[in-house]
Amino acid sequence: MFCPVFSLPFYVVYIIGGISDVLDGIVARCMKIGTKFGAKIDTIADILFAAAVIIKVLNVIQIPPWLIGWTICIAGIRCINIVIGIVISGHFIPEHTILNKITGVLLFAIPLCIGSFPWQQVRILIILTCAFATVAAIQEGYYIHTGRKVD
Repeated sequence: MFCPVFSLPFYVVYIIGGISDVLDGIVARCMKIGTKFGAKIDTIADILFAAAVIIKVLNVIQIPPWLIGWTICIAGIRCINIVIGIVISGHFIPEHTILNKITGVLLFAIPLCIGSFPWQQVRILIILTCAFATVAAIQEGYYIHTGRKVD
C-alpha cells in the first residue's frame, strides 16, 4: 500500500506477495499441515491482497464501464456463493478449484502487464481473466449447491 504503483518497489512487493501465496499452500500440503482454517485464512489473505492492489491500480488507470459491470457481476455471483455456502453448511466454504487457480494466475498477471504492454493486449488478458472468473464462480456455486467436494 505504501509503494508508488508500477514502481520497482511496487513490483518487488507484488511479486513477493504472489510467490508467498503460492508457496504457503504447497508447503502446507507437502508437510501435511493444511487445515480448513488455513484454507479460509488463505482466501481472506487473497481477498485483502487483491483489494490492496485494486485500490493502488484504480488510482492510476481508467476502467471501462463494461469491465466494471462484468466485475460487479462476478463479485455478485461470488457473494451469492458465500451466502449459499453459509446457509447450506453453516460456515464459509472457500473452493480452491483449478478454474479459481487459473483465474488467480491471470489476475496476478494483469498489473505486471499494464505497464509493459499496449492496452489492446492487456484488454485481451482482462477479457480472458473475466471469462475464467465467471466460469469459476459458476462452477464454485455448483459445487457449493450440490455439496460436491473439489478433487
